[in-house]
Amino acid sequence: MSGADGFGPHFGSEASEIPPLMRPPTPPDRHEPSEPLRFPSTTTTVAPQAPVEVEAQAATPEAPAEVVLGATGRPMPDFPDPRPVTLPRHARVISMCNQKGGVGKTTTTINLGASLAEFGRKVLLVDFDPQGSLSVGLGLNPHQMDLTIYNLLMQRDVTLEDVVVPSGVPGMDLLPSNIDLSAAEVQLVHEVAREQTLQRVLAPAIDQYDVILIDCQPSLGLLTVNALTASDGVIVPLECEYFALRGVALLKTTIDKVQERLNPRLQVDGVLGTMFDGRTLHSREVMQRLVEAWGDTVFHTVIRRTIKFSDSTVAGEPITSYASASGGAESYRQLAKEVVVRCLDV
Repeated sequence: MSGADGFGPHFGSEASEIPPLMRPPTPPDRHEPSEPLRFPSTTTTVAPQAPVEVEAQAATPEAPAEVVLGATGRPMPDFPDPRPVTLPRHARVISMCNQKGGVGKTTTTINLGASLAEFGRKVLLVDFDPQGSLSVGLGLNPHQMDLTIYNLLMQRDVTLEDVVVPSGVPGMDLLPSNIDLSAAEVQLVHEVAREQTLQRVLAPAIDQYDVILIDCQPSLGLLTVNALTASDGVIVPLECEYFALRGVALLKTTIDKVQERLNPRLQVDGVLGTMFDGRTLHSREVMQRLVEAWGDTVFHTVIRRTIKFSDSTVAGEPITSYASASGGAESYRQLAKEVVVRCLDV
């Protein structure tokens, strides 16, 4: 026999045996009704209460500010504006060096120099590349130069003052170059102490400037060795691409040899990531590998890609004046602050 729901046998109990969901009402007691309850009057006047003093709670400590990570994956420091320069001057000579071309050496030399000049440093730019890109980038015609750094290197009657020209940026001068410099590499082979030739001709400028930036050619030949021998430090601009990353080991070997044999004071001031595009995984991976290999030697500042760099080169002026409010100009100002903190004010 099935139950009422059709599932299984019915062992049946009457409906009255199932506990009701609600208790049935109990019959009222038979007694006389009690007096109605008296409620207090709603028109009573409430006396004003004295203000209650609330004890001041101890201020809870503020939560620590979030750490802002830069493009290198490390916390981004806040670099202060550089202090005014104190006399007498004594220039730090810095070479922009990388044997791979197209990594931003010339662009960094121009715009870092202009940014340092904005902060009150007196800067000398040295175009040490026979292509003369630094001179062209500052609006000079390489074919219309009477004297260049080639003459300064090879002719003893030519002085530094004869060759230095204004760059168009207040506080920044230029030692120009053109294709004639390519002959110097051949002619210097037979010179005594050929690696110290540039150091000798730059000696009078040490007490006249705060910073001397040398734009090296994309090779590790005799001209580059001359630049490293004359320098106190090296900045290595490195494009955030795989091929640019491969050649850094060879450059480090050359720097170590120059430091050991010719210039014990030479050191790597920093590795600068250029042409960085944070939207691509490849750029981020190269930057990560760069930080893993070089550690804190890598600058916190990273130079990102922007068409303004090409436009300013055509205009023959730094990006700091051509597009002063652009991201590229701000990046180089940030780099100038970092260079001052790391290399100059020490």
